[in-house]
Amino acid sequence: MTISRLAGLVLGMLPLACPGVLGQATPASLPISEPAPLATPGTVQVDAGRPTLQQRHPRYKVTRQDLLALSFPLSPEFNRQVRVQPDGFVNLQNAPGLYVEGMTVAEIADALKQTYSSILHNPIIYVDVLEFQNAYMIVGGQVAKPGQYDLRHDTTLSQAIAVAGGLTPDAKTQVFLFHRVSPEQVEVRKFNLKDIYRGKNANEDAELQPGDTIFVPATFISKFRKYVPYSTGTYVDPAALLGK
Repeated sequence: MTISRLAGLVLGMLPLACPGVLGQATPASLPISEPAPLATPGTVQVDAGRPTLQQRHPRYKVTRQDLLALSFPLSPEFNRQVRVQPDGFVNLQNAPGLYVEGMTVAEIADALKQTYSSILHNPIIYVDVLEFQNAYMIVGGQVAKPGQYDLRHDTTLSQAIAVAGGLTPDAKTQVFLFHRVSPEQVEVRKFNLKDIYRGKNANEDAELQPGDTIFVPATFISKFRKYVPYSTGTYVDPAALLGK
């Protein structure tokens, strides 16, 4: 056998031994699956069917009467301090008023950049909160000292009632917690203090949020006493009333 015939025989066997070589197509019975996209480091893939979790540590949101410091490193002539007005707006220099109530510092900075972009090229703006309203809670109803109290640290429902002097003898152990979730909506939850104090449902002792209101209602008998007064320990002889 000559060398040329041997080379031709080898080349003729290659398509049978190695599919896909020398222009051969991959068989249709072997589908090729595309690799799954890789997640970017530091990100979490969220299932579309699952609800989005709320942020665990939300940033402070500006409210009325807060004092803000606006700093323009490249345009210091625009630096100033502004106070949030009762309507939620702040007055700006050479720009229309901006509504900032309920916004975080980062959101205010972005809104200011958009506002000043018409007179400044790529403005750099920093925002700081100089004065802010102290967080508070309100405890009302049948407690010894109803009123508004500062919320300086993590406080639960039962602790707030203790701060307000505790329950009065006419108080019910079923109390209500009012929490505003939006300007138009208030969430109301009912708690049984008896179960919380006894440790039966201690984990349900809710942690208060700024602006929460606790209301402790009165028992039915205490309401009834207002309209049907009575005294105890005193007996009056009907005969004495008749002069007999």
